[in-house]
Amino acid sequence: VQLQASGGGLVQAGGSLRLSCAASRIILSGSTMTWYRQAPGKQREFVASINIESSTNYHDSVKGRFTISRVNARNTVYLQMNSLRPEDTAVYYCNANGITSGDIWGQGTLVTVSS
Repeated sequence: VQLQASGGGLVQAGGSLRLSCAASRIILSGSTMTWYRQAPGKQREFVASINIESSTNYHDSVKGRFTISRVNARNTVYLQMNSLRPEDTAVYYCNANGITSGDIWGQGTLVTVSS
């Protein structure tokens, strides 16, 4: 497994979770890392990304609540999710995209936010 996502779970609205995406150093150092999510019955959508220069982008719906970061020493990308809402419920996927790595998807991790 080239990307290993973890950290999902059940949380009440207003709570927090931190997702992790572990990757090899070669993949992480040369790729833009992105979190996507797919809610039941909906298409997969962009959540947040961080490039090799640590420049970040966020979907408008998560700005101010979610933070993406990369810790190269741990070969891991994180998605800190605060002030969670029921509409954040989805399977969250980690993606790596780079010249060397190509386009790689991790397995999803389920986040369920109860109201």
